[in-house]
Amino acid sequence: MVTEYKMVIVVRKDLDLGRGKIAAQVAHAAVHCALHAEKNDKSVFRQWNEQGGKKIVVRVDSLDDIYRLKDQADKKGITNSLITDAGKTQVEPDTVTCLGLGPAEASLLDEMTGGLSLL
Repeated sequence: MVTEYKMVIVVRKDLDLGRGKIAAQVAHAAVHCALHAEKNDKSVFRQWNEQGGKKIVVRVDSLDDIYRLKDQADKKGITNSLITDAGKTQVEPDTVTCLGLGPAEASLLDEMTGGLSLL
């Protein structure tokens, strides 16, 4: 049986960001997580990339939800990246907009994010 890998990007809906801003923030998270994994967890990165680099984008209601998920990822040793905005357009500087999780085993990420709604 082949282990499935994926990345999950968790976006805060309470900020009411525009579509373009969300896309940019999600891209920041995905790139940061991928680069970190490529450098620090080569086997996971390689398998995830060979499987097509699956990415899922979900939403949460608040900053507290983001921090809760980050804490879980840290405890499980899952690559993650907390994305903060520079604050030049829609939000104040250093506003946390999203959290990248993985790449990691899909089953581990599903335990954490499986109940969240897609963006």
